[in-house]
Amino acid sequence: MSEPAKVVAIIAANPALSSLLTMVVAGDSHLKVRQFESELELIAYMRLAPVHMLVCDFDREGRPAYEMVEGIRLNNHLISQDVPVIALTRTITPPMRHQAISAGIDEVIVKPMSPRHLLQRIQTRLKTRSVVGALGGYRGPDRRDRITMPKPSPTPARRNTDNVIPLFPKAPKPQHPGLEH
Repeated sequence: MSEPAKVVAIIAANPALSSLLTMVVAGDSHLKVRQFESELELIAYMRLAPVHMLVCDFDREGRPAYEMVEGIRLNNHLISQDVPVIALTRTITPPMRHQAISAGIDEVIVKPMSPRHLLQRIQTRLKTRSVVGALGGYRGPDRRDRITMPKPSPTPARRNTDNVIPLFPKAPKPQHPGLEH
């Protein structure tokens, strides 16, 4: 038996972008896409039905995306309060980055981007399902408890699987005659 379709909610800066993103994301038969023109419509839907992924836009009119996501995280009347969020924006500034992290936005994608790239990011997020929450603190890549990893041992020989080629290999120390003790 196959897994039920995941619901992706999209609220973009304008109807044309929303329609384009909806069309591409809906091409995945495992996803159901719900397009919203306003935050009010989105919240009303989230009171009645689960949302597995939210795609929102910093560039849309109305309340900023980070405030909308904070409101979702703190609204106990919503079914999907801990929904993963991908935000879109034309530019990202240091304050915006901080606001996105504080609100619990999982990922920010800079526009223009390929709608297929967004689809791939949605599919990846739904598989890994990193959930954030304002009350419990952000648990995304910048705040997650790190797993201690053993330090790799330096190996001078290049392996066939390496994708880094040293430009300046270590040269032997020059021997200066007469300076040896």
